[in-house]
Amino acid sequence: MAAGEAALRQPGPVPGDSRGRLANLRGRMSVAGSRGGQVGIGLVVAIVAFSFLGPLVYHTNQVTVQLGLATLPPGAGHPLGTDASGYDIVGRLMLGGQSSLELGLAVSVATAIVGTVYGAIAGYLGGFVDALMMRVVDTFLAIPSLVFLLILVNLFTPNMWTIIALLTMLSWLATSRLVRGEVLTLRTREYVQAARVMGSGSTRIVRRHLVPNAAGVIAVNATFTIADAILLYAALSFLGLGLPPPHADWGTMLSNGLNYLFDGYWWIVYPPAVMLILTVVAFNLIGDAVRDSLDVRLRRR
Repeated sequence: MAAGEAALRQPGPVPGDSRGRLANLRGRMSVAGSRGGQVGIGLVVAIVAFSFLGPLVYHTNQVTVQLGLATLPPGAGHPLGTDASGYDIVGRLMLGGQSSLELGLAVSVATAIVGTVYGAIAGYLGGFVDALMMRVVDTFLAIPSLVFLLILVNLFTPNMWTIIALLTMLSWLATSRLVRGEVLTLRTREYVQAARVMGSGSTRIVRRHLVPNAAGVIAVNATFTIADAILLYAALSFLGLGLPPPHADWGTMLSNGLNYLFDGYWWIVYPPAVMLILTVVAFNLIGDAVRDSLDVRLRRR
């Protein structure tokens, strides 16, 4: 009997009101208490400060080509040297960080909205509607992401909003599947049945009970989506399908720098590669920390 009472006292989903479950969910989130989460948050803060506050302190000319300053090695006046166009590498990294972070965040938010709505509708309605909606998702998931993205980019004129829309078209598919699976489980809970008996409509049930209780899954996936979007954006730019000059991004810097790497100009390639790796790792660490903080079974061990 004592063992049963102890088991009942362990943290877990509250079987009653969905607001109680949300309070319990927030109480379990301790991303900052995780070693990996702390490192990830610290890296993100440093990268954001470098990208957005750095240009206010370190002023560079990132518009006019200065061939007289081309491929200068790191030294006084240019801590990381200059590229083939005479642009200061540090200033270029700052501008690339701005575009990468803005795009990653925008894609993450758009993906969360589209994927959540689609997945919640499919999971709640179930049956034939669910099967049809998921077959649409499966069809697009069967197409390799980069191939699909290359086709779409060649059909539209590349600009920031177009790239955000195209990356969202690829990213919401996985989110919708995750949310749909969570909603399929939640719709059978007692509080959902009680809300339905009390006359709540489908829209209210989905909005007030199902989506809020799937917030953990959505939050984890949104964090990983930022890293994925930044990587895809860098891949597009590396292939020459990014935004045109004088726009700066890390993928274009890598692509341009490869032409000079074997000539010994290492400072043109390695800095954007390091920034890209650190940014992706940072958001993955935060995503892992959020996932672990929401995993009750993991916290019980």
